[in-house]
Amino acid sequence: MNRDPRSPWPGTGAARPADPGPRRWPALVLLWSFVALMWVVEAADRVIVELVGPRQTLDDYGVQPLSTDGLLGIVFQPLLHGDWAHLIGNSIALLVLGSIIALSGIRPLLSVTLISWLASGVVSWLLGGAGTVHIGASGIVFGYIFYVIVRGFFSRRILHLVIGLVIGFYYGLEALAGLSPMLDGVSWQGHLGGAVGGVASAYGLRRDRDRGARRLTAGRAGRPAGPRR
Repeated sequence: MNRDPRSPWPGTGAARPADPGPRRWPALVLLWSFVALMWVVEAADRVIVELVGPRQTLDDYGVQPLSTDGLLGIVFQPLLHGDWAHLIGNSIALLVLGSIIALSGIRPLLSVTLISWLASGVVSWLLGGAGTVHIGASGIVFGYIFYVIVRGFFSRRILHLVIGLVIGFYYGLEALAGLSPMLDGVSWQGHLGGAVGGVASAYGLRRDRDRGARRLTAGRAGRPAGPRR
């Protein structure tokens, strides 16, 4: 069989490009940069409070439910924290869970972060209750938790299932408690939105993989045969 070196089809002389694999380092850099930005914003907030007083704080720019002015808080919510302890707790959870997700590449990390970010803010705005302000990155944390727990059921990979079981065992009770409306001073609405975003992200990535597999199968089935001799 003669092989045409210009042919794009496997088996006809073309070299298939190597799979670059998941882009882990860019994902980890993005994750750490996001957490670093949270610390910069909190430090700026502390400086403002010291200079102007507690009546002027960046935390006022969080989500204000059912208020048109509070819609902008959907963008700022994960960057704002009530105090250093609040920030430290969310930072540790983001780095641990986010690093697990980042091992699969930058696309899964971006997907679950952005969808959980948006879903957490929207649910907080819709259900948060008038006169409240919702701040903190815990909505994204809950998105990470539920993404890692359920993605194994969608990807059907043993490693994902095992990691999901471990995370579910470690964070399970705490996550369920964070979804309870009975806790005072806790934005269960933001947690709920983030959890829904995490599950939706896991399902969406599975559908993307399925579409990619179908395109690959169709391409192989329809490739032209090379000339024979």
